[in-house]
Amino acid sequence: MSLVDVAIVGAGPVGLAAAIACKRAGLSYVVLEKGCVVNAIFEYPTYMTFFTTAPELEIGNHPMVTGHDKPDRRDALMYYRLVTQREALNVEQYTEVTQLHAAPAGFTLAVEKRDGTPGVVEARRVVVATGYYDNPHAIGIPGEDSENVSHYYTEAHPFLGLNVTVIGAGNSAADAALDLWRGGAHVTMVVRAPELKSTIKYWVRPDLENRIKEGSIAAHFDSRVVEIHPDHVTVQRDDGTTWNLPTHFTFALTGYRPDLSFLSGLGLSQHPDECLVLDEHYQSSVPGLFVAGSAGFAGKTNQVFIENGRHHAVAAVEEIARQLSARELATS
Repeated sequence: MSLVDVAIVGAGPVGLAAAIACKRAGLSYVVLEKGCVVNAIFEYPTYMTFFTTAPELEIGNHPMVTGHDKPDRRDALMYYRLVTQREALNVEQYTEVTQLHAAPAGFTLAVEKRDGTPGVVEARRVVVATGYYDNPHAIGIPGEDSENVSHYYTEAHPFLGLNVTVIGAGNSAADAALDLWRGGAHVTMVVRAPELKSTIKYWVRPDLENRIKEGSIAAHFDSRVVEIHPDHVTVQRDDGTTWNLPTHFTFALTGYRPDLSFLSGLGLSQHPDECLVLDEHYQSSVPGLFVAGSAGFAGKTNQVFIENGRHHAVAAVEEIARQLSARELATS
């Protein structure tokens, strides 16, 4: 592939917003995505509803039209797919960036296609917009990698009548527990804290609290799963009490973290909370390398969403256009 002005890593909403900004600024670009367009949203629970309203998810001034107050997963998939088509965005799906190196012209990106074919992309500037949903936060216990364990929740239908353990106390765990219960599963939540997280969506929290109070959903607080087996999980309370909980399937919904391993060797500066050091244009400590959206905020992933991450992308591309224009003037 010939040299492009901007290589964008990730075709989520933030990466697509960056691509639209590049196109409108007259910059050559390519979007490199290891999965499908908005792959993280594709991996969301089948019937998930967004916390926010449609206008907060829009990119490129394309209106998102839905038939209800808050868009759901299907609405979002259709919207971002149509925006990609209407803008004719240059997106290379199923192309994973495996390593990024500094180069005389800017950066060299080693990529791998779906069939395993390697390749190289050269770019003057790079915008990383990989998010964090692709990298579950592992608990690190025996059995976590078993076939009856998942860090992602889809839907309740396959679990009718089964014993299901949900590990976690945030939005993902709350939504999954309620959906599983309504789908006929026998649900038990295991929560390390003494109560559910305060960040659970305001319309979901009382529903879950009431289901726990009435006994429809069992919940063990101040507890943690220490082992996972084919037919049970071993739970340990903070006081040391240990018991086996009959379980057919376990959802370990303990959060996700950005995976920037393909940037190893660049020496990116970080804050103590593992957030990257970024300037007001979301440029990292490596000149020319920008990180937009939640990818740069490992310690604050609960504060960066599509709603604000899309603005990071626009700010980054504005600065890139300024830098490249200034360089052209200097060499003319």
